[in-house]
Amino acid sequence: MVEEPKRTIAYLCPSCRQSVVVEKTVFSLAAAPSAIPCPCGKSALKTEIIGDRVKLTVPCLFCEKEHTVSCSTHAFLHEKTLAFSCAASGLDCCYVGEEGPVFAAMKRLEEAVDKLEAAAGAEGTFIDDVIMHEVLSEIRDIAQRGGISCACGSKEWKLQVNFSSVDLFCARCGAALRIPAATADDLEDICCKPSLLIHGKEA
Repeated sequence: MVEEPKRTIAYLCPSCRQSVVVEKTVFSLAAAPSAIPCPCGKSALKTEIIGDRVKLTVPCLFCEKEHTVSCSTHAFLHEKTLAFSCAASGLDCCYVGEEGPVFAAMKRLEEAVDKLEAAAGAEGTFIDDVIMHEVLSEIRDIAQRGGISCACGSKEWKLQVNFSSVDLFCARCGAALRIPAATADDLEDICCKPSLLIHGKEA
């Protein structure tokens, strides 16, 4: 018997601050709109597939509002991992994908939140200034080797530095790649990469 494909969905509850991680079958997600409530009963993530798009309503720990985000149905059901972020803080607020990558992403997010809370009241531009500067240094080194490109074929890109991450944007197609820059794991991750590929549309 073939096991039905599943997706793991995760977010941080803004009320009790706990991680909510739920596994759903692709069939149940496609069949009808669904809600993923936190056990505390004070928040819930909602998903709804409308044709070739998926709409998610995500409770956000960082700005304490709900974000409405969308992506293609194919990406939602098949990508290894998707991250949706809070525009106000630049921090991720929801992950969708395979169990392993989603749990790993949530662990990193929890570490970032712990650092953020520990630094509350302390002045700082980033969650961890040292990690951010080291990550930017690694990106600069990769760029000097010509190692940054987009799947559309372009090697022209722009950079945006956020509170806990760095975004690379393709100058041709506008696709983006988010590089976390808040924890030691984030730095270790980029140190292992000889190149960076922005996932734009292949030419």
